[in-house]
Amino acid sequence: MPHLPRIDRRRFHALSASAIGASLIGTSRAATDAAFQLHYMLPSCMYGYAKLAEILPEAKKIGAKHIDVWPKVHGDQREQIDALGEASFAELLQQNDVKLGCITQYKLGPFGLQDEMQLAQRFGCQLMVTGGSGPKGLTGAELKKGVAAFVEKMKPHLEVAEETGVTIAIENHANNLIESPDSLRWLLELRPSKNLGIALAPYHLPQDEKLLAELIHELAEGLEMFYAWQHGDGCHEPLPTERQLLQMPGRGPVDFQPLVAALAAIQYQGWTEVFMHPVPRGIPILPTVAETTAEIDRGRQYLDNYVAKSAKGQ
Repeated sequence: MPHLPRIDRRRFHALSASAIGASLIGTSRAATDAAFQLHYMLPSCMYGYAKLAEILPEAKKIGAKHIDVWPKVHGDQREQIDALGEASFAELLQQNDVKLGCITQYKLGPFGLQDEMQLAQRFGCQLMVTGGSGPKGLTGAELKKGVAAFVEKMKPHLEVAEETGVTIAIENHANNLIESPDSLRWLLELRPSKNLGIALAPYHLPQDEKLLAELIHELAEGLEMFYAWQHGDGCHEPLPTERQLLQMPGRGPVDFQPLVAALAAIQYQGWTEVFMHPVPRGIPILPTVAETTAEIDRGRQYLDNYVAKSAKGQ
């Protein structure tokens, strides 16, 4: 479905106050939250270097109608678009009733997306995800100063984003300027345009459900992408598949119930991806396309179970 408009701060606080009030008097939030659902997007990198023609039919199997296309080394579907040509890629999308929902581009970085934004516009794609750029390991006043400098440098790129109807979402990535809860808070506070947003990756944050849920509330206005992704045993060492899969929702130790409840409370309208990184990069998370889709769908069902419970006030 199309990316829905984000609620503003006033509406967010009204919703939060309403939810708190309802819980205090013991009433059900069913009437408020019954229509809430997570809007799923299928990340192409979960399939390694599988062909787009193989991946696109899988989207509907996880309740998605949009795909997030990744380049090498995680996947090579972005390069496949160039090899196919835009007309052939558009035909593939149409044949599978799938839309291009996001282009993830870490290797180009936040200052190298101009051509990608033009491509996104041609496909009606409204989101790009990348990392921040700047000094690492900052805290306190120095961190605020670093984020402010990054935001200032982003301004001409955000002008292109506004012209093309694209939002650039910055992921909180390890060893990056934007990696900590405070850096995300400063990014939201200092952003000069709503075309600069946040892609929230719990994997790279403390594995504390309460902290993560509170952060979702704090960042509500800027959230564009939520990765249903936990740390588990990590994604950098070669591990047996069953240990790599601990990054997936419902497998590792993180209970996603408080996170889903927070997303429901803010009536989150951005995208959700059931996500992990395999080791080495560029391989699928499981040997076959069918197995990979089944695992993503298992994660989706795990999350949707909490969505249903949230609607019932549980």
